[in-house]
Amino acid sequence: MLSSVDRLLFVRRVPIFKELRDDFIVRLTSVMHELHFSANHTIFRQGEEGRSLYIVVSGRVKVHIGDKQLAVVEQGKYFGEMAVFDTQPRSANVTTLESCEFLELTQEQLYDAIEETPEIAVNIIRELSRLVRRLNENINVTVSGRH
Repeated sequence: MLSSVDRLLFVRRVPIFKELRDDFIVRLTSVMHELHFSANHTIFRQGEEGRSLYIVVSGRVKVHIGDKQLAVVEQGKYFGEMAVFDTQPRSANVTTLESCEFLELTQEQLYDAIEETPEIAVNIIRELSRLVRRLNENINVTVSGRH
């Protein structure tokens, strides 16, 4: 069981929450669920309905489509945010690489948070824009043959 200070510290690391006041983050983290999974556990599968994002408290997960690994998400990072924001099915599978602990934030909790503190929406837009820019840069490097 994480203390409220530990929850604050983990959630503070997530880019979409880092500019928010501590009192708001404490309220947000108080409604998050703690989850524990053993190694090789499937958190979710591509195509499933998604209504939660997850913050990795300990351990590592792989994001993959079939056998093709897309990313490894480690402590202090998050995954699952796309389905929370666009309500589309999950775009990939996520499987634990080792025993893991997570904080789960549901879509309903996130929307309530945005209603209470609209600045979080700006942070989300900013973070997703950074992600799109990084993907564009990667595509440009690959297309121009400079990888």
